[in-house]
Amino acid sequence: MACGHIALQWMTTKFLLLDLLDCGWRRSGCFLYKPEMERTCCPSYTIRLKASNFVPSKEQLRVSIRMQRFLDGTLDVKKVDVTEDPTKSGNFSSPMSEESLAAGSENKDEVEKSLHLSNQIDNVIHILIERGEFASGIQLPKASVKRVSQGKRKLLVNGSEDLLYSSNIAFQIAASIKRAQSCDKVVNDSKPSRVCEKENDSSPKIIAEKLVASLDPTVKNSGLSIRACNGHINFYASSKQVSLNRSVQNAPVPKNSRMKHYSGGNCLIGQVKRRKLEIRLNRSSFDPEEFALYRRYQLKVHNDKPQNVTENSYRSFLVDTPLIQVSPTGGSTVPPCGFGSFHQQYLIDGQLVAVGVIDILPKCLSSKYLFWDPDFAYLSLGKYSAFQEIGWVKENQVYCPSLQYYYLGYYIHSCNKMRYKAAYHPSELLCPLRYQWVPFDIARPLLDRKPYVVLSDSSILQNGESSLPQITDDVMGRDFDDVGQEDANDVPMLDEEEMVDSESECSDDEPDLETTSDDDPEIVDVSKVLLGIKGSHVKYKDLWVVFDPEQRSYLESRLRRYRKVVGPALSERMVHSLG
Repeated sequence: MACGHIALQWMTTKFLLLDLLDCGWRRSGCFLYKPEMERTCCPSYTIRLKASNFVPSKEQLRVSIRMQRFLDGTLDVKKVDVTEDPTKSGNFSSPMSEESLAAGSENKDEVEKSLHLSNQIDNVIHILIERGEFASGIQLPKASVKRVSQGKRKLLVNGSEDLLYSSNIAFQIAASIKRAQSCDKVVNDSKPSRVCEKENDSSPKIIAEKLVASLDPTVKNSGLSIRACNGHINFYASSKQVSLNRSVQNAPVPKNSRMKHYSGGNCLIGQVKRRKLEIRLNRSSFDPEEFALYRRYQLKVHNDKPQNVTENSYRSFLVDTPLIQVSPTGGSTVPPCGFGSFHQQYLIDGQLVAVGVIDILPKCLSSKYLFWDPDFAYLSLGKYSAFQEIGWVKENQVYCPSLQYYYLGYYIHSCNKMRYKAAYHPSELLCPLRYQWVPFDIARPLLDRKPYVVLSDSSILQNGESSLPQITDDVMGRDFDDVGQEDANDVPMLDEEEMVDSESECSDDEPDLETTSDDDPEIVDVSKVLLGIKGSHVKYKDLWVVFDPEQRSYLESRLRRYRKVVGPALSERMVHSLG
């Protein structure tokens, strides 16, 4: 198998998934998978941290301090941007008047706001195409949102709102659909197509209303309101913000004062605009706003192709879960949120900036994936969210004493993007053979030598029963010439078709995948493996006599491999179906 993974699909309890994590498994939606460590080009070790032992580094503390300064309004965002992107070094050495500095900051804020609203419209258009609201197969234009000049602000809603931005994208979409309809009629006048069937829905007014209906929840979070007006999409400021803006415009600017501009909006002279950070923990479910953020993250940060980032792929990857949800009991064994799969939202002044996808289990919080707003890259939201998740584990030990660990997914020693995981000290890596936890500080020198290591052998070294030169290549693993680079979130996810193919490719029909007691360092006893056959559950030792020698040989080879990948304890508790 080229990718070196095996995959299964089932519904599971919190305890079953927890045991699978401790045997090197991870989940992608409802699929559970693990790397074949001896065969894959880039061995992936499960990594965890005991939250109560966590000692933050200076860099991790700096991330937390930077976020606090941003929330307090004392972080100069422009300087952060310049530091992280040398190409924007600009004219900071040149003297500027207070008026020009304020105007430049305001213009930059307006441009960023227009781009943000344009991206929101594009995301909604893509969603509506997938839902069949707009005809597929038509190249639609990108949205453009423009600032409305003071002289054109004549449309007021009940006299309490001002028109700030407007877009005519509905007219452009209607024109594109009309052109497609004309071409379609020329090519095949006798058979009305899907494009023609939607002719009645292609007026700018109807298109604008559809877009506004989908945009309304997202736009409200940014402090604006949205209306469809004769095919135009108009964005208005609330009366509270209008009053603030007018007072800013009328306020005199003392010559000896300095005006600072923060990304949260304009602020009065001498005043600091504080921001509010909210962290919400929600049960795993589909949220259009989360999907829009995920899509933007994948396109801008990972350079994914737009056609590959679909609502269905997002659901199967980050929304679907095999975990059976457990509600809080009010006792001392379940945290207030219960157990199961969750989406942890990070909102700044009501704007969604990051989402952490996590599993909360009796013993741990397992971090699955994080996606964030690229405009807030300077806040290092990945590191900040990990800091928060570790803190969450500590806080909830009061309600659930068994909740002690923070699982960070897979760690690939050769991948620089994953080195940050080991920086959460003191972390542990899971031995791929004996499923024992080994401190990273002990495992690191071994991984510096070989990509694949039986980490539990290091405990023998620590006890003085062996020495490093005595470790053979058979124990340490083979050399690898081509070590791949992986994404910092986790190893690459396989889609459903790939996982099914992977599972079939690593079936026990292939002789080279069979493991025998002679090949393994330890004897593999399959007598207690729990089997499911025709609705009954029975241990193999009570069933083996019914098989002929050839069937028995094949089945035992299959069970040895099964016991190896799920671990001895689970093989005796989890039913292995024979049909």
